Amino acid sequence: MPAADQTLRILSLLAASRGPLPASMIATQLELPRSTVYHLLATLQEHGFVMHLPEERRYGLGIAAVELSSAYNRQEPLTRLGRPLLAALVDRVRVSAHLAVPHGRDMLYVIEERAPGTPPLVTDVDVRLPMQLTASGRAVLAALPKAQVRALFPDRSAFVHRHEVADDIDRYSKLRTVLDAVTTRGYAVEQGSVTSGLSSVAVPVLDHRDWPVAAIAVTFVDGPGMAPRYEEFAEEVRRTAETLSTRIHGRRATVPSPAVAAAPAAAAV
Repeated sequence: MPAADQTLRILSLLAASRGPLPASMIATQLELPRSTVYHLLATLQEHGFVMHLPEERRYGLGIAAVELSSAYNRQEPLTRLGRPLLAALVDRVRVSAHLAVPHGRDMLYVIEERAPGTPPLVTDVDVRLPMQLTASGRAVLAALPKAQVRALFPDRSAFVHRHEVADDIDRYSKLRTVLDAVTTRGYAVEQGSVTSGLSSVAVPVLDHRDWPVAAIAVTFVDGPGMAPRYEEFAEEVRRTAETLSTRIHGRRATVPSPAVAAAPAAAAV
């Protein structure tokens, strides 16, 4: 067990580093004997998980580590882990829910769980929608570094629209205002930006680096009397996102729980 733990710590350190590392630095950072590190690196190199760069006297991840990453994606862990969680979420809140992942400046929908008696949605599996229009996309963008968001939306041509709405986001300054409101509120909202009469509430799913790898949202028919339900929906979605974050070996979603319910009109900033 100690050898297995030490091996995994070496791989984790190499994965988190910007480039290959000398064995001496690996030993120092992990507080391991150099002889142990050299022995484990030789074994990892033999199996292709580590490559040795002799001219640089450094070690980096090998092709076998890349193959593990590809295998992870092929096994669709988010979809497999998320589906039962979304089904349980729909049972609790009685509205439709979906899981979407970022894909460029779009959100790609990978799970759609429909509640009985609810209207059809455009957010079916394999559908892509512009990030800034959707609650899921806004949840992901709000969790990204500002420089990353700015790089995704460098000018007005980056903003795609479905139809004209009052809160149409057509430039970065408007998007930044919306994302700052998401951070303050603790969850993302869209009202009619995707489909007229329907609103959504979303929370990001975070990995071990606090990086948003997906978002969970619920979509519902909006109207008079729905204001109190925004907080209810947000709390249930947050619980589901935190559980999925934990199950993919990430940290709990760290969005703050707002103290006061935000009215829909304010939420649609």
